[in-house]
Amino acid sequence: MNGLPDILNASILIVDDQDANVALLEELLSQAGYTAVSSTRIPQEVCALHRKNRYDAILLDLQMPGMDGFQVMEGLKTNESDAYLPVIVLTAQPGHKLRALQAGAKDFISKPFDLIEVKTRIHNMLEVRLLYRQLDDHKKLLEQTVQERTAELRESEARFRCLTELASDWYWEQDESGAFTKVSGPVLEMLGIRVATLVGENDYQEVTGWNEAERAQLKAKIAARQPFLDFEFSRVNADGLQQTFRISGEPMFNQLCGIIGYRGIGVEIPVKQ
Repeated sequence: MNGLPDILNASILIVDDQDANVALLEELLSQAGYTAVSSTRIPQEVCALHRKNRYDAILLDLQMPGMDGFQVMEGLKTNESDAYLPVIVLTAQPGHKLRALQAGAKDFISKPFDLIEVKTRIHNMLEVRLLYRQLDDHKKLLEQTVQERTAELRESEARFRCLTELASDWYWEQDESGAFTKVSGPVLEMLGIRVATLVGENDYQEVTGWNEAERAQLKAKIAARQPFLDFEFSRVNADGLQQTFRISGEPMFNQLCGIIGYRGIGVEIPVKQ
């Protein structure tokens, strides 16, 4: 909360069927410096007025003809946009105080009015009310920020995938043990091998023809947690044709700077005719 000026600008509605009570409270609040005080003598109007104006405090008389304060509070509870019921009840009946608090009122002011009590209770409730509103606004802003960041992240991921597809034949990620956790692109079709064999792990099928010296260099770089750029390695197929690949990769770290795997891109280098 930003302090006293916010409290003095808070919107307050007085609900009482007695003109004398309304006039007294309006004069008291005006002298205390409150600038947004309004009133109604018709309790049936309160719910509609609150939906329209979202009052920071409603000073509500409990005994009114046609619709008492308890009925007004029940109506106010149907306003789903306001989880905090900003009601201070005005009552001359001691037995009504507990019932009013159980019905959702946040405080009470006894009749006949004690001017110090009135100002103190209103000020205290407005502090809490404005804090609730500030927290609610912060929550909405946070939710909006999360939505915007999520949309930006998805857009960034889409651009990254697009650039990766333009710059490479496949994108890959592997965990710390060397198992591939994500592959984008026709790795199986282009390499003719399972993704787990890219660094020499042959868990699925026997693959031959690799240049073992090149593969050993690649495995050494990964074991040493080194990044690599445009690393070339090759193999000779069963038909005698040589395939050459170029890959780039970098280690991935968690928030504690621990290695969690590698990611990179790869392309097949066309055979020169």
